[in-house]
Amino acid sequence: MNTANPLVSKTLIEFIGVVIGLAVFFIWLGMSKRTEKDILAKRLQNATSQPVKWRALQLNRPLQERILQPVVHSILSTLGTLAPSSNTDKIRHKLILAGNPHNLNALDFLGIKILSAIAVIIVAFPILTKRFPGISGLSFSIAAGIIGLYLPEYWLNRKIKKRQHDLRKALPDALDMLTICVDAGLGLDSALTKVTEKWDNPLTDEFKIVLGEIRMGVRRSDALRHLVSRTSVEELSSFVAILVQAEKLGVSITQVLHTQSQHLRERRRQWAEEQARKAPIKMMIPLVIFIFPATFAVILGPAIPRFMSTFGGH
Repeated sequence: MNTANPLVSKTLIEFIGVVIGLAVFFIWLGMSKRTEKDILAKRLQNATSQPVKWRALQLNRPLQERILQPVVHSILSTLGTLAPSSNTDKIRHKLILAGNPHNLNALDFLGIKILSAIAVIIVAFPILTKRFPGISGLSFSIAAGIIGLYLPEYWLNRKIKKRQHDLRKALPDALDMLTICVDAGLGLDSALTKVTEKWDNPLTDEFKIVLGEIRMGVRRSDALRHLVSRTSVEELSSFVAILVQAEKLGVSITQVLHTQSQHLRERRRQWAEEQARKAPIKMMIPLVIFIFPATFAVILGPAIPRFMSTFGGH
């Protein structure tokens, strides 16, 4: 028994040492976790020490965004539901072609058409009924309302034409920039990024949308086709078609860009020459209406009293 006691005591001491070591290790581990939690809690507390209230955020916005825009939007949407919804898809496509002006949707635009017709009738009815009493005044007021119904359509078509003109005007310079970037060794996506960084116009806005779709996983060819459907520009459509075909066939994009850039520069020069040839014909209208009568009045005006005195017999 005396010989076993030293071994038992030694084993017991080693066991106690291991237990104490494990206890110290777990205590240190728990304290470190607690410290990390305390740091995270302090950061959260500092971040939320001044809680932001929804009401305060709303009051910081301008009056137009808080009250006027929601009210106008609700009124236009309510009026838009009264219009026939057969051409909603067509109006939605036109709004996309116009670049979504003022963030209008199809219902809002239909509401604007109805509101325009009502406003024109209200303004024209008293004037026309006073000038044409009876059924004629009412008929003319209804005709004026129909004209007012199509005034927003005319405005939207003008916006589409202006945007397409801006796209055609910006495309040759953008292709030159793309050609330079691709020649320098950049890929097509990086070259499009450089173009969007250099200019700010409707074409670069469309390129930004294309790059965003590519980053979200859309294939480049599909993103470019979406670009064509959003613009309906002939030059841009042909460029995208050739670019997609070259990508499928494995043709060098650099050569395609060089060819298209030169082709678009020639088309722009031809368009400028065509507009220059049309200028004299367009100038005839203001000349005949405004310039020629004034010129005749200045030249023939002094001779009119002599003609009247001579042929009048006095």
